[in-house]
Amino acid sequence: MTLEPDHNAMPQSSSRISAEVVVARDLFDQPATWPELVSGSRPVELEIGSGKGLFLVTAASQRTAHEFVGVELAAKFANRAAARIAKHGLETRVKMLRGDAQQFLQVVVPDESVAGIHVYFPDPWWRNKHKKRRVLNDQTLGDIQRALVPGGQFHFWTDVLDYYEHICARTMDTTQLAGPAFVPQRVAQHTMDYTTHFERRARAHSQPVYRAIFTKLSN
Repeated sequence: MTLEPDHNAMPQSSSRISAEVVVARDLFDQPATWPELVSGSRPVELEIGSGKGLFLVTAASQRTAHEFVGVELAAKFANRAAARIAKHGLETRVKMLRGDAQQFLQVVVPDESVAGIHVYFPDPWWRNKHKKRRVLNDQTLGDIQRALVPGGQFHFWTDVLDYYEHICARTMDTTQLAGPAFVPQRVAQHTMDYTTHFERRARAHSQPVYRAIFTKLSN
């Protein structure tokens, strides 16, 4: 992520204080290489479609020995996620990117470099003419398998049963990942104790959430 000064900020009291606006690194303007984003000395987890960044902040706060990379296509959400990460002082271990997650995974992420890949509540794009927009397809599933380290896990959640069954079936048919393993729902301890804002909204409306984990077995 990058820091850009806000030149329109008003001075406070008699001193001039320049505020800083935190934004996600835009891969369309600033392509990145993997060594630029991660240290290489810690396990890395990747989230595809990070939204407002709730998962990244929560997971990074809990798993302090890990690094995280999030990719979000919508600039306004990517920037909100970057600001949330900076607010919690996690920017040294969490990199928030704005860009095409499919291309990033295919081109930038090396083989067997990621301990976990998280895809939560992706748009199912049910109309035939829109299916090409799905972030999860056979190419992406293959890249997920390639990028995971042995023992690494692919986490997939959705609130759409048909889409859950479709992705689980495609993962079993097109990859050698083991699963799906069922993930039980846990009780939230406070109003923001959810994996993502989508889970929070679904559970607030008593909608079911379908969760699965696939694991890359050792050769």
